[in-house]
Amino acid sequence: MSRVSVIRIGLIGDPNPGVRAHRAIPLALARVGSEGGVLVESRWIPTEELGRAAGPSDNGASPGLSTYLARFDALWCVPASPYRDTRGALAAIRWARESHVPFLGTCGGFQHAMLEYARNVWKLSGVEHAEMSPEADDPLIAPLACSLVGASGRVQFISDSRVARAYGADAATEGYHCRYGLSPSYRSHFESGSLRATAFDETGDIRAVELEDHPFFLATLFQPELAALEGRPVPLAQALVEAARA
Repeated sequence: MSRVSVIRIGLIGDPNPGVRAHRAIPLALARVGSEGGVLVESRWIPTEELGRAAGPSDNGASPGLSTYLARFDALWCVPASPYRDTRGALAAIRWARESHVPFLGTCGGFQHAMLEYARNVWKLSGVEHAEMSPEADDPLIAPLACSLVGASGRVQFISDSRVARAYGADAATEGYHCRYGLSPSYRSHFESGSLRATAFDETGDIRAVELEDHPFFLATLFQPELAALEGRPVPLAQALVEAARA
């Protein structure tokens, strides 16, 4: 692995200092850089900018979007959706997936990573997010049976997964701030293909997914970044930076 002096992480989302996760993520990344002896620069990428760069197409390979995002070594799609430009966020996620650029999505980032994958890989063109399309009959991202706003809970990791390796453990207790998650009616889609579920809550609901045929593509419904506000390390932030250095 070659040593890189500066790692540039693009934060997909619309910055809001009132959102705890938005305060936590730059802290988490800065800590990883300090402890790892590299400079980690995080830069916000407002979704409206992504929409303009992508142009009229939803294709993540659009030249304008590729040029715009090529400056980053990794992307993190952050909480606090709906985003101002959903199409822009989805195009950036698709670009990271198809370009094999390290990607992490948390909370809203998980929801939109799932939406992008379902539409473009599973070819479920009609799937929706219930928060943005409440009239949808069978949304991919649906209201949770119990809201997880301000909640915390234990998540169990699949033993050979990237998330388990990042934590160096088979489980962790993590915080949430969400009302929506992956609908159980789509769970059968994980029975084949490269996208697999790798973390579950105590009732067996999916709480993290990752791509096997990608250097690093991982998304969690929980918000691991919140640990940074308490001065604790964030294993997935470290894993993202390590993937960007590779």
